[in-house]
Amino acid sequence: MFDSGFGGLTVARALIDLMPNEDLVYVGDTGRYPYGPRDLGEVRDFALEITEHLLRNHDVKMVVVACNTASAAALDELKKITPVPVIGVIEPGAAALLGASRNGRVGVIGTVGTIGSGAYQRAVTQHNAGVELSCAACPGFVEFVERGETDSEQVHVLAERLLAPLVDADVDSLLLGCTHYPFLARTISDVMGRDVVLVDSADATAFCVSDLLREANALRGDTDRGGVHRFESSGDVEAFRALGRQLLGPELDEVVGLTWPESGN
Repeated sequence: MFDSGFGGLTVARALIDLMPNEDLVYVGDTGRYPYGPRDLGEVRDFALEITEHLLRNHDVKMVVVACNTASAAALDELKKITPVPVIGVIEPGAAALLGASRNGRVGVIGTVGTIGSGAYQRAVTQHNAGVELSCAACPGFVEFVERGETDSEQVHVLAERLLAPLVDADVDSLLLGCTHYPFLARTISDVMGRDVVLVDSADATAFCVSDLLREANALRGDTDRGGVHRFESSGDVEAFRALGRQLLGPELDEVVGLTWPESGN
């Protein structure tokens, strides 16, 4: 699985909890984050490069694109060319959002790239749920999480400004359409109000992964050992280990450095 940085650790946590016997390789592309402001074509190239690395060097049986921007940019192409199943976070998240709504007014927040791609708008429309969807890009949220500032006054002020259109739209359910955003859930909830249900795609994605592996008869059963968890970063390895361990837990112990040949990162 991979993400631009730490956000996908929310999905990793859900996967580890649901399927403790499965081996997991997590690539945090912190040397090239954030993906959100980048051109989607560039993000697609990153996603293809990381997927090739996971296939070539780790012989994975499934790839989880634990990044909304990368899912929007590359998921369709990855599914066509990758010899193993590929799953993203957008479709599971959209389904969970629609299931949580009571009044039919739902919201999605994400990076500029994700919201601009229209991926969530298309995913919600395909369900023919007849809901009123409001979307908002939240530039800056990812950077706060990557710095470990999840409850500062500055991020609260930013959230009040960026989330104002969704408060005005009176949504009753809000999808955190970036895997970094659950780390800001307390701030987002304070701004949106306690009656608004915050939907995190991590659990929904983990259940989809479990279902697909079970259908393919590829789900590892009970073993004498738990799954082996490997974490790789294209940026500062020690910084990734320190913050990542706070966000994920004790499973994140050692981090291996990555270098991308073309970028030199």
